[in-house]
Amino acid sequence: MWSPAPLCALGWRRPGPSAPLQPLTRLFQRDYRDKTPTRLFQREYRDKTPTRLFQRDYRDKTPTRLLQREYRDKTPIHLLQREYRDKIPTRLLQRQYWDKTPTRLFQSEYRDKTPIRLFQREYRDKTSTRLFQREYHDKTPTRLFQREYHDKTPTHLLQREYREVPGQGWGRTQQHPRRFVSYKPKSKRNPKTFPVLDGRVPSVYQHVFEQNLRNSEAVIKRYSELLEKVKQGGGENAIQRHTKRNKKLFVRERLRLLLDHEDFLELSPLAGLDLPYGDVPAAGCLTGIGRICGVWCVFIASDATVKGGTIYPIGVKKQLRAQEIAMENRLLSVHLVDSGGAFLPLQSELFPDKLHGGRVFYNEAIMSAMGIPQVAVVCGSCVAGGAYVPTMAEESVIIDKIGTLFLAGPPLVKAATGEDVSPEDLGGARLHSQVSGCSDHFAASEEEAYECIRNVVSTLNWQPVPEEDREPDSPLYSPEELLGLAPLDYSCTLPVKLILSRLVDGSRFQEFKAAYGTTLVTGFGHVEGHLVGIVASNGELAHDAALKGSHFVQLCGQRGIPILFFQNTAPQPAGPASISQAEAHSNRLKAQASMMAAVACAAVPKITIVIGGCFGSDSYVMCGRSFSPNFLFLWPNARVALVDSRRFPTVPPAGDCPGEELELKQLKAKLEEESSAFYSSSRLWDDGIIPPQDTRKVIAQCLEIMEQKKFQAVFSHPHPIIRM
Repeated sequence: MWSPAPLCALGWRRPGPSAPLQPLTRLFQRDYRDKTPTRLFQREYRDKTPTRLFQRDYRDKTPTRLLQREYRDKTPIHLLQREYRDKIPTRLLQRQYWDKTPTRLFQSEYRDKTPIRLFQREYRDKTSTRLFQREYHDKTPTRLFQREYHDKTPTHLLQREYREVPGQGWGRTQQHPRRFVSYKPKSKRNPKTFPVLDGRVPSVYQHVFEQNLRNSEAVIKRYSELLEKVKQGGGENAIQRHTKRNKKLFVRERLRLLLDHEDFLELSPLAGLDLPYGDVPAAGCLTGIGRICGVWCVFIASDATVKGGTIYPIGVKKQLRAQEIAMENRLLSVHLVDSGGAFLPLQSELFPDKLHGGRVFYNEAIMSAMGIPQVAVVCGSCVAGGAYVPTMAEESVIIDKIGTLFLAGPPLVKAATGEDVSPEDLGGARLHSQVSGCSDHFAASEEEAYECIRNVVSTLNWQPVPEEDREPDSPLYSPEELLGLAPLDYSCTLPVKLILSRLVDGSRFQEFKAAYGTTLVTGFGHVEGHLVGIVASNGELAHDAALKGSHFVQLCGQRGIPILFFQNTAPQPAGPASISQAEAHSNRLKAQASMMAAVACAAVPKITIVIGGCFGSDSYVMCGRSFSPNFLFLWPNARVALVDSRRFPTVPPAGDCPGEELELKQLKAKLEEESSAFYSSSRLWDDGIIPPQDTRKVIAQCLEIMEQKKFQAVFSHPHPIIRM
């Protein structure tokens, strides 16, 4: 008897009362219905029968189809229509005489000769309305106002001054000084009608003049000695090793090849001397401002003869100050990198804080987003953090054989992996030019590298400051006499107008509020043709003088005139001894606070020259370092301290401890040492010491440097240029 068990074992439907079994015939028909010989033959040869093949080949080749295709357009009717369509009498007549009917001939001949047309043609542009419009079209009050004030509306001025800086939001007043609004040559707006200052030194002050002169000669001698020491870098032996053995150029020789053949403004040359961790001449790097292809540029050049190019905290501070000047004045930055990395024993003063080493790389990214170009030359070893400087620059050049770039040098590779590798194989010029892409240009020599950088600068599409045909008048009094006007201390101060008469063009000075608040001199003058506002200390900054200064600073801000501050603050007065003195002190405090606010918010370039003392809160009012002037310089005789050490008491009040007198004397000696101009400049509290007789030249350079940005197109980018 037949059983379904084998089929169930093969996966067929499970038998059971709810699933009756199907006969074997039904299963066979379902599987092989379409696989019979007849079905397979039909499917294979359905389209290959003689009839189907003949139809497919000769469907379009029957006599009827061939005749239709060949003679479709050649029937007698089609040929006749094609030949004689345009030759029937009606068509020929229309084509020949279409424009020659009497009406058409009359219209074409006399259309423009009707009285109305002739009158319109003759007098169309001579009507009263047209004549009036032609004459006064550009002279309406609206047009005249628009032409005059098109770029001077509050919106335009605000946009020009406070462009949003990517990553920083809206720029601070100090970071984005207001531009000079006039583009006229300064020689045409330099009036010769300003009153002339009397710069003669009265005979009654002659002994003070001579005393100041002796002191100035002594401090300038020390300044010259220190400057000569700094110019030797790490010393004669280090220079010999750098140039002879390592086949490199000395840093000052590199600058000579890079910059135009003229003097450059070196910043803080005495930085790094007499520090707690020893002397670091020029802080291990040269910074300054010079011209490349006529364009003012900030340069930051490592000096590998100083500590082998090792970066100290003072070196980081100097580089950050150079970048700050570049951002404030929109100056191209050029890095000459020859660095041995950070000095590890002082890593706590180099690495962790906001204004430590990493800020250099942050500033590079922000400057790139601001549209300020940065280029770099790898002219030596770039190890650890120093490797990021050329990598983050927009264009970089690496010099064959002497330029290397890596985070860890061959000694660390040997210590970590035991592998010996040469500096060239690890991070040489060919590797970074051909493989890694960290460098954009390969130079066979240093001379070729600096020539390449000059070519790069010429492609930046930056226009140098135009050479203007101006011939400013020299001061009527010799600048060499400024040595006798630089005060030994506050008791040897002479009237500040004697100093101004030796700095401004033609000794001409338009004083503001001459008879009010006379302990502060304010007014307008010219320095090498540049119009400036001048705020100069002339005694104790009393209530009236502070109000006057606040008023004048606001005027300069309103008119877009840069301000020169000549600072010689008086020692702090004694405390009030009565109610009336206390009230006077309060009024003075309010007036000084008003002037502080005006100075801080004045959106114009500011230059501060400390010609004497820089003491206490008065130094803030006169735009000290805390108020971010664009540049701040000291005369060699200047003193910078919270209090004047020369007026510091050494005798304790009656009844105090006997040992306190010794402590007071020690404190006075400490204040005396720390308040000198050389102590200040070595710690970068200023942008350098300048001899008094060079003051006019340095101010003129700074004004021209700050003026360059008005000739540059400002393009903000959401992101910096990134080396992918």
